[in-house]
Amino acid sequence: MPVINRIADYANDMQAWRQHLHAHPELAFDCHKTAAFVVERLREFGIDEIHEGIAQSGVVAIIDGQGDGPTIGLRADMDALPMDELTGLDHASTVKGKMHACGHDGHTTMLLGAAKYLAETRNFSGRVALIFQPAEEDGGGADLMVKEGILDTFNIGQVYALHNAPGTPVGAFYTTPGPILAAVDEFRVRITGKGGHAAQPQDTVDPIVAAVAIYNAVQTIISRNHYPQDDLVISVTQFHAGSADNVIPETALVSGTVRTFKRDVQAMVMKRLEEIVAGQAAAFGVQADLSYEVGYPATVNDTDKTAFAVKVAREVSADVVDDGDREMGAEDFAYMLDKRPGAYLFIGNGDTAGLHHPNYDFDDTVAPVGASYFARLVERAQPIG
Repeated sequence: MPVINRIADYANDMQAWRQHLHAHPELAFDCHKTAAFVVERLREFGIDEIHEGIAQSGVVAIIDGQGDGPTIGLRADMDALPMDELTGLDHASTVKGKMHACGHDGHTTMLLGAAKYLAETRNFSGRVALIFQPAEEDGGGADLMVKEGILDTFNIGQVYALHNAPGTPVGAFYTTPGPILAAVDEFRVRITGKGGHAAQPQDTVDPIVAAVAIYNAVQTIISRNHYPQDDLVISVTQFHAGSADNVIPETALVSGTVRTFKRDVQAMVMKRLEEIVAGQAAAFGVQADLSYEVGYPATVNDTDKTAFAVKVAREVSADVVDDGDREMGAEDFAYMLDKRPGAYLFIGNGDTAGLHHPNYDFDDTVAPVGASYFARLVERAQPIG
């Protein structure tokens, strides 16, 4: 694998950084210690500008190249997940109920490795903006960073990000132009009936019967209301009702997620959910309140920037797929790609446990490859002269 030699020299340092971050996970916007660690490394590298406290704990760092030119943005997410780790590794999480189970510790490390190299070599024109973002897993940190103006303040013209991919060979890349990850929304239906004794159902209005009917009707949205060639996933993930075997409860809750790529498909699902909930409520004599929360938009790669990113990836890896399948997972980097052209790529993490699994760990041999990709992106996008 043609990793940049100077970055290969950082391998031990990068492993130490990554394992430190892994052992000290933080959630959502509360990534203050992680950000402090990042800032300490950036100061050691001699970064020109460091801007802290963006989106509460986010960091944007600027490296000046040689001569005037545009600014390219590179983004890494910093937050962990609210779950316990089961790896038993020496660098396992030291914080109960928090774990880097999605590899954001590795993403941050790859960007730090690229930062160290770019600050040393300055073999590019214009500027590079290093974006260390909180709250990808929960809260939409990218959205808040965009709303706080980082793209305009730092005159960022294009943006790129990487995400590790378990089950893909170490250092391999894959992506696709256009939509690569889905939009994700959440819905909740709160059903209110009339509770009572299970021996006297005639004196109750059973919310469970209505909830089951709503659940079953939701399944028909995909099978009967949706064009089969448009990707759509509706998952009912929670069903809560009752407290005892001999009690018909007063209330029930049905909730889940909707994943789409097209706005008209999203609008159709919203309309059908409203109709189903209202119709079943009337049929069973209950009150049913639908709450629909629009979440992260679809992650859409710019066609030209994706072709460029693929070309760069092929400089550091012999295994690059440029027409990979799009996935139904979601990613808040979508908010940055909605405002600036760029590309989102996956980088192989080898034969490890899957993302969000308690036995997951980022493979440290991936970090120099990802850092080399980021560095080459800058040098190829903004050459000197």
